[in-house]
Amino acid sequence: MIKELYTERLFLRKMTTSDSESLFKIWSDPEVTKFMNINSFNNISQAKEMINLLDKLSQEKRTIRYSIIELESNQIIGSCGYNSIDFENANVEIGYDISKVYWGKGYAPEAISSLIEYAFNSLNINRIEAKVEPENINSIKVLRKLNFTFEGTMRKCEKSNGKFIDLSLYSKLVTD
Repeated sequence: MIKELYTERLFLRKMTTSDSESLFKIWSDPEVTKFMNINSFNNISQAKEMINLLDKLSQEKRTIRYSIIELESNQIIGSCGYNSIDFENANVEIGYDISKVYWGKGYAPEAISSLIEYAFNSLNINRIEAKVEPENINSIKVLRKLNFTFEGTMRKCEKSNGKFIDLSLYSKLVTD
């Protein structure tokens, strides 16, 4: 699987432990992690553990997570990737997070567009899914901007912070 993707303003590269400090700053912000199904991190070792787990899953070809780097500043501004990859059924689930400082600047749709293009054109994926809490209005706006289709609400399908939550399912097909 490709380890680097470029867009007009961004460089996406496979996450490494050298990104721990930058990602810790992002993942320790409660506003960023509010809809991520993780608690805000309170020490850098949590970021390293997360990166190591994602790397292990990547080696098994079950996931890949990219650090999103703004080309102009060379700063890590978030992460994105395929949360799960199912090559047998040609299906991936995407996920993404952006540092609050960079919200509203179009970086999420730009990064996700590169994931979509790579999935459809290089990985021969048929379907891309995104599962979003109904209250996560910003993420829903990103998916709508990218012409994802709302398929419905999965009721109480996932546990987050000790309680079951609903998730809205969005998808995009290669034929869309």
